[in-house]
Amino acid sequence: MSRNNAARRWAGLVFISIAVSLIIVDSTIVNVAVPSIVEELAISSTEVQWVQEAYTLVFASFLLVFGSLADRFGRRRLLLLGVVIFAAASIAASLAPTGGLLILSRLVQGVGGAMILPTTLSIINATFRGRERGIAFAVWGSTIGGMAAVGPLLGGWLTTAFSWRWAFGINIPLGVIIVIGVVLTVAESRSERAERIDGVGALLSVLTMAPLVFGLIEGRTYGWWTVDTVPTLGGWTWPLDLSPVPLAFAVALIALVAFIAWGLHRQRLGRSTLLAFDLFRITSFRNGNIAAAVVSLGEFGIILTLPLWLQFVVGFDALQTGLLLLSLAVGSFVASGVAGALSGKVAPVWVVRGGLLAEIVGVAGVALTIGPDAAWGPLVPFLFVYGLGVGLATAQLTGVVLAEVPPAASGQASGTQSTSRQLGAALGVAILGTVLFSTTAGVLASALDDRGVSAAERDQVVSQVVDSAGAAIAGLEQSPETQDVASDARAAFSDGTRAAAFTAAAFLTLGLASTLTLGAGASRREEGEDADAPSSDNPAEGRRAGATDPQT
Repeated sequence: MSRNNAARRWAGLVFISIAVSLIIVDSTIVNVAVPSIVEELAISSTEVQWVQEAYTLVFASFLLVFGSLADRFGRRRLLLLGVVIFAAASIAASLAPTGGLLILSRLVQGVGGAMILPTTLSIINATFRGRERGIAFAVWGSTIGGMAAVGPLLGGWLTTAFSWRWAFGINIPLGVIIVIGVVLTVAESRSERAERIDGVGALLSVLTMAPLVFGLIEGRTYGWWTVDTVPTLGGWTWPLDLSPVPLAFAVALIALVAFIAWGLHRQRLGRSTLLAFDLFRITSFRNGNIAAAVVSLGEFGIILTLPLWLQFVVGFDALQTGLLLLSLAVGSFVASGVAGALSGKVAPVWVVRGGLLAEIVGVAGVALTIGPDAAWGPLVPFLFVYGLGVGLATAQLTGVVLAEVPPAASGQASGTQSTSRQLGAALGVAILGTVLFSTTAGVLASALDDRGVSAAERDQVVSQVVDSAGAAIAGLEQSPETQDVASDARAAFSDGTRAAAFTAAAFLTLGLASTLTLGAGASRREEGEDADAPSSDNPAEGRRAGATDPQT
């Protein structure tokens, strides 16, 4: 391969990484902008939740679909379409006059994001080989970790200096840069097995993912079994005592069984399937997906809970919160260089384990420093260590999962592992959110009881603090009559944040244990002598991989 082609591939990786940055920044930038959105649009607590989570719901639901479509119609083409849709939805979000239109814009952003993420992975998998692929995945993964921290910083600056609307508007010039760069540097690739898309499978996959993610998100609000908060939509009210959450889980389970049965049926007939079920015969792919889901349960939890605590308890503004989280970004970017240096020298699975260990140390250290009167200084080194671990683990785990996947199936495989991560993240958000707010409510209620506050007043204060995600604490502090209550609320919210951080550390420990099922065989083959040849634990996969993508 000529030097010019090699330079073009690496330049393409830069724009692919920027595309990943676009969706990762957007998914974290909202956290620090929410208070300003609440103030300007006067949205309810339910709308606040959906502004943050509508994106996740659609994003996770369509990852598998778009991963397969990318293989069929062209990976670069779908990436560009996703960027255009994402940028257009960002324009709508930045101009939204109401909470409902903002939520709708976030839903459309989720569609664009679901096109972008698995497509970037499959392009890397189809473009790079051997040691270069390890370096490319390191850059890709470190970009995710770093941008997860840069998002709050960028959002804080834009919200403080200008308006929360610019937190979405920043996506527009980034989208233009990505489109131009990808067109100039990224070669088109697709699977040569040009078969019809499995429409029934696509529908069943959405019916599996959407209700599952909905249930995980809304379980704390509507109740995990019986109704805690009655769902309403316009003038319609939920008529049952049974919460919609278990019904959503039942629909997801039925759709999952139907999806698997339908896919196996089509596979026996020799027809195309949305998910290549025979990929799960590859040990590294099967076990790697399990590990990825478990790791994601705790990996970004601190990014979701820490900004709330910093702003509503410590008293930081959005920009200060972003600046503190910059230490996490620095650690993740440093990991890119470390992972690149280790590529070819240390098996990727050991880099994953080292990264997870660093994450556990970082999150546990943050948890130990959290308190109502905590100083920001001790948080910096622990956040740096956590970011270092995120950068190492994210990139190399992806490489391990996809190492033995034939390039012809890379879109399907990328969509599968991205879906595993997103489902793990959704479950983690639901559990960590439940831990944060349940602990806060319990501790605050107990403290108010000790002060002799009446039950009605106690419930009102607890509801205010929890429903506002801590924003009501500032109002309580302004009145001399409720300053003691505000002090209790600050302590309770700190306890809740600490409990959520320790829970994240526990998930990461479980994720570290799950990587013990991953051997180094995939990494040895990936970086072995015949790195460009298709390989698989399944001979049929190796034969099918013979129809790989032409690299131009």
